[in-house]
Amino acid sequence: MNGAEAFIGTMWNCGVEVCFANPGTSEMQLVAAIDKQDGMRAILGLFEGVVTGAADGYGRMADKPAMTLLHLAPGLGNGLANLHNARRAGTPMINMVGDHATYHVHFDAPLTSDAEAVARPMSDWVRVSKSERDLAHAGVEAYNVARTYPGKIATVIVPADHAWTEGSAAIEAPLLPVAQVSPQEIIDAAAEALRAETGSKCLFLGGRALREETLILAGRVAAATGARLICETFPARMQRGAGRVAVEKLPYFGEQAEAFLKEFGTVVTCGTEPPVSFFAYPDKPSWLLPDGAKLIRLASLREDAHMALAGLADALDAPTENISTQERKIFPVEDGALTPASIGAVLSELIPENAIVSDESATAGMYIYGLTEGCEPHDWLTLTGGAIGQGMPLALGAAVACPDRKVIALQADGSGMYTNQALWTMAREELDVTTVILNNGSYAILNIELARVGVENPGPKALSMLDLKRPEINWSQISEGQGVPAVRVSTTEEFRKELAKALATKGPRLIEALI
Repeated sequence: MNGAEAFIGTMWNCGVEVCFANPGTSEMQLVAAIDKQDGMRAILGLFEGVVTGAADGYGRMADKPAMTLLHLAPGLGNGLANLHNARRAGTPMINMVGDHATYHVHFDAPLTSDAEAVARPMSDWVRVSKSERDLAHAGVEAYNVARTYPGKIATVIVPADHAWTEGSAAIEAPLLPVAQVSPQEIIDAAAEALRAETGSKCLFLGGRALREETLILAGRVAAATGARLICETFPARMQRGAGRVAVEKLPYFGEQAEAFLKEFGTVVTCGTEPPVSFFAYPDKPSWLLPDGAKLIRLASLREDAHMALAGLADALDAPTENISTQERKIFPVEDGALTPASIGAVLSELIPENAIVSDESATAGMYIYGLTEGCEPHDWLTLTGGAIGQGMPLALGAAVACPDRKVIALQADGSGMYTNQALWTMAREELDVTTVILNNGSYAILNIELARVGVENPGPKALSMLDLKRPEINWSQISEGQGVPAVRVSTTEEFRKELAKALATKGPRLIEALI
């Protein structure tokens, strides 16, 4: 057994079933090893950002890692943006990055570069294998890191000669690492702070705290204390909809978020850190909590949110019945020109039970999110790290992880162009993803940001860098060209008809919504 076969066999023993790949020459032994591993699924992406984004979507929904297979440091570099998003999401993932044979590096061939240095900023752990026998051991270590609660990015760099050299063997799966837990004194301090009768209180949630069973615990705490439940602006995976505990979402813009939070005298965070502004702006706040607010960090992203909230609910003797939950809600809609609000209203009616929504809708999402709070129960995935080009790859990976669930990708037109190759993989794998392109012909968010940073009277040159209409991007043609049936709509009636049709049909579809 060569090193590549030992590595892939070890991954299979650990329970890794899927590899999203964009390989090159240095990875051919790994390709052959995956081919020999019965049961392991290999999925080709035509761009590395699709590969890493898909592994992110898979990990968020499966709660276990997929592998990626990437070609040397430049290929890894192409995938870094979505690795950044995955790291911010706490997603479990294992990257295999091929490298030149150890004896070839000193010749400085054209693709020679420092893969370890490229990997480190977007990985939680990086390891270069030392030999063909060491590759399997590196795989076990990577798996242990990736499964560290709630998930980490582990990157193994595989010199080609370690992959092809015989004399190695696969290793059995290790014991899974145990999640860190919040100290009892912190749980007691949070309970004491929330018992206080004076001032408004907030339980600020993120990460694994936004799963259905954990939200029930948060709802119990809210019932016992009157605390409002608020979540981070960009959660990795939020289980929401009718019958689930409702959570308010913190607004995106810093000054709006500051105003939203100003009443709270006590803030308890769980599954995330205290909120800060996404960017710095002249004369606008970075730290968003009010001055003087009492802050208790109940659990970080890396501490077990469910256990922390269970302990808090017990400490408060919180009720177990009559917890407030979201009612089913459908918003009325009238025909006419399509708008983000009318799209949200149609979605409020049509999102099916147990659907998965990948939301990279950008400015349109400011309307859509609130209008979909009363949909049938569903999972909502967002752009955790702010590096655009995540939405369609994330939907792709989610569909691989959950083949029996309908996936809806709400995708802004500008950011969609970063990783439109995801459509080709959706078609090739026959994935059940309905993509809705919100086409306003603009980087609309940047038009807003231009004013917010204090730029007055921008000229035609500045505005041209935010405009996508010269020439117009035809998403229907892009989609059809990659094998995904597509349609263009411009009215609410057309959108409702086409969305209903797509959701009733198995397989990939694209709706280009002109707004």
